[in-house]
Amino acid sequence: MSAPGAPEALRLSGVSAAYGPYRALFDVSLGVEAGQAVALLGSNGAGKSTVARVASGLVVPTSGSLFIGGTEMTGSPTWRIARAGVAHVPEGRGVFSALSIEENLELAFGRRAGKGAGAALARAYDEFPLFYERRRQRAGTLSGGQQRLLSLAGALVQPPALLIADELSLGLSPSVVDDVYTALGSIQRAGCALLVVEQQIDRVLELAVRAVILERGSVAFAGPSNDAPAAMASILAARGERSLALPGTGHSRTE
Repeated sequence: MSAPGAPEALRLSGVSAAYGPYRALFDVSLGVEAGQAVALLGSNGAGKSTVARVASGLVVPTSGSLFIGGTEMTGSPTWRIARAGVAHVPEGRGVFSALSIEENLELAFGRRAGKGAGAALARAYDEFPLFYERRRQRAGTLSGGQQRLLSLAGALVQPPALLIADELSLGLSPSVVDDVYTALGSIQRAGCALLVVEQQIDRVLELAVRAVILERGSVAFAGPSNDAPAAMASILAARGERSLALPGTGHSRTE
């Protein structure tokens, strides 16, 4: 949690965004305090990934403002937002599949560690001995879970001010999801703020202290994570849907 009066790691204020004629976000406002974990929830197509892209500069809002660490950065290029301390692990594997494990790590550390990149690489190998053993292996040949951990290794060793993690559990087994969320917890304890985009809510609500639920591109709920399941149930009920447990995963989906 940030000190009283400290600037938020992230603030979106009245943000709307579109892809050509398709409007994806409508007047979205949300914040992530320094060192805080916030869950961004909602069904497919609710606008979660668009929020993540706005926050990292990949999508420029059509209206509203983006603040990073208290500084307005609306419309800033992605490299400037990254230099301000924002790291984004996008939906998918989040690695350069044609490059080696070591090359992926060097790219990750080169952005933030500067002259300390070599030491950061050594710490990553201490943390993940498997990556050292396979450092010359192409990242695309790793398992899905290993690729996810590789995408987080840079943030684990050199925590940014804000990490945006988009659908990290997608397609992974429960045991690998455990490893991913263990890594996220370690990153947050190192002082990094987290905005974790998820459709599956059980694990992320164990990590986050606050949650934001999007519905059709707008904020339908923002509050303590403990209140999010009831809010999600109300949203589903209003749509005439219900939540179902997926056998053996502890996750849920809607129908």
